[in-house]
Amino acid sequence: MENKNYTEQDLDKMSPMEITELGNPAKPEGAAGARMLARMNESHREVTEWGLSHAEFRPEDTILDIGCGGGRTLEYMAERSPKGKLWGVDVSQVSVEESRKRNEKRIAEGRMEILEGSAAKLPFADQTFDKVTTVESFYFWPDAMEGLKEVLRVLKPDGTFLLIADVYETGDLPEDIRENIAKFHMRNPTPADFRHMFVDAGFWKTEIHRKEETTWICVEGTKY
Repeated sequence: MENKNYTEQDLDKMSPMEITELGNPAKPEGAAGARMLARMNESHREVTEWGLSHAEFRPEDTILDIGCGGGRTLEYMAERSPKGKLWGVDVSQVSVEESRKRNEKRIAEGRMEILEGSAAKLPFADQTFDKVTTVESFYFWPDAMEGLKEVLRVLKPDGTFLLIADVYETGDLPEDIRENIAKFHMRNPTPADFRHMFVDAGFWKTEIHRKEETTWICVEGTKY
């Protein structure tokens, strides 16, 4: 489906999948991208909160969210680190705009900044963050290993990285899920693949969390 200047009325007539295809989950664009991000803020809420529950958020943590999308994850973490500073990065200008709208008050207070940028080249100094997160984003990173090495670089010693996704390779995924993985060119490792990648990137410790009766995964990496 060609992306053009659809009106909100046009989008109201489309199915969620049509909007997703038009909006481009790898790099949200246009009005369809904004509509898709608003929906994902809600549809990803449960898996996000489950994944983030594996880390202890301290009041003054410095936090980065890679692929910040519609900004809900940043909002959630800001509530758990009320004296902290948070950054978001996303390759999509639409995502940056939507995240800024959602977190306008925190940005005005100086508690949050949201920038356009890629996981493969994070615009931050070494050892900046106590925690780094990515939710439903790793599927689309241009270079998985470069991204993981960049995360390790910007983490402080003993810092934590949480990679959260609502699907991973199990060997028996339903056909409709496999079709979407193929359609959107999604990276979909097995838990063992995730562990090998984190080890190869240099994480000192890696824990794999999976939620029973779902395809949810949270990969937790700790920097030495």
